[in-house]
Amino acid sequence: MNIQQNMSLTEKLAILTDAAKYDVACTSSGVDRKGDGRHTGNCISAGICHSFAADGRCISLLKILFTNECIFNCAYCQNNCNSDVPRASFTPDEVCTLTMEFYRRNYIEGLFLSSGILISPDYTMDLIYQTLYKLRHEHHFNGYIHVKAIPGADPVLIQRTGFLADRMSINLELPTADGLKKLAPYKSRRTILKPMRLIQNGITENKQELTVYRKAPQFVPAGQSTQMIIGATPENDYQIMRVAETLYRNFDLKRVFYSAFINVNGDANLPALPGGPPLLREHRLYQADWLLRYYDFTVDELLSEDRPDFNIYLDPKCDWALRHLEDFPVEINRAPYRTLLRVPGIGYKSARRIVQARRTATLDFSDLKKIGVVLKRALYFITCSGRMMYRTKLEENYICAGLMSDRTQIPRDIRESGYRQISLFDCGMADQTVLPQSQMIAEELAAN
Repeated sequence: MNIQQNMSLTEKLAILTDAAKYDVACTSSGVDRKGDGRHTGNCISAGICHSFAADGRCISLLKILFTNECIFNCAYCQNNCNSDVPRASFTPDEVCTLTMEFYRRNYIEGLFLSSGILISPDYTMDLIYQTLYKLRHEHHFNGYIHVKAIPGADPVLIQRTGFLADRMSINLELPTADGLKKLAPYKSRRTILKPMRLIQNGITENKQELTVYRKAPQFVPAGQSTQMIIGATPENDYQIMRVAETLYRNFDLKRVFYSAFINVNGDANLPALPGGPPLLREHRLYQADWLLRYYDFTVDELLSEDRPDFNIYLDPKCDWALRHLEDFPVEINRAPYRTLLRVPGIGYKSARRIVQARRTATLDFSDLKKIGVVLKRALYFITCSGRMMYRTKLEENYICAGLMSDRTQIPRDIRESGYRQISLFDCGMADQTVLPQSQMIAEELAAN
């Protein structure tokens, strides 16, 4: 076993928590598993990893790599085999000790465990399986566990691990096979999608089994997720969102995470990014992803090959509404639920509250504010009993100027970082060239 014994546990923890900081694919658990009096810990569905529970508690997990040693040479990764960084590896017992001691001190309620590739995919996946087995069966840990499956590992090892984890994820890494071939030549789209399909099929079969045998062990009950690095390769937003849409449709993923590329290696094959990581682009992709999952939008409604990138200065929903003013204004007291979802400033929870509240009363703008509607965005697109909140011109430039005056269109942390991606005079509206791959990418994913 190629694991260092000359480091203290504290030294390893410092190295392997820092090495895990670029892996963003951790989120709310989606699992509700109460303490049973026999095991340590529980798993509350409100969330893990800097999420907030229904009672207001901030819940977090221990986020570490099992090892930052790796046999691969991915150009974008700080832990690739050619990087000059301090190396460390845990043993399964050390991860168990850390998890249990952190839990007992009320620092965490779960574990996020990823890893570099030590010796081989099978060897590494077996170590991860041993770790989870010890946690569940020797330490009786009943908390949330999110683990990364290792592409190329034996399907049997992945399946066994899936019965011990709450969520599993496999990083797609880059949006296209061409990008992967250029920056991660030892990885392939096939070795990534194959275990992703294995996990999907296992979840489906397990759900069917649980309808017959309620006490059957659960397989990845919180589903699977993936992560894409944004900005390391030249794909546009349209291509990235087409990939995400296909993954949701064909692999039943819970989440696709987008990680703004940070050039930590200075590799000649990587973009220089003089303006820094594309944080605002990452933010727009997350907003669009939310529209796909909760608001019944499709990628082709938000973008096209003629207009392949999101407007930097407006969120995707506002941008879509500006280009479809013929659908507005919407009458709050009569519009169907799906129509309300299309209105900027109205979230899916607010839309449900509106539908419920108007059964017993006629709503006005003061009611909408109490319900949670963001009126400074919605006022351009709605009427209450046939009247708008103010005298407003239903004209694109006028509404655009009003929406852009809303500083929340760009998150505070990005504004305060001095982020600047494009000229204000561009405004994100200019026509841009598009790679003719979007249809091919979608077909490739659908075929796997």
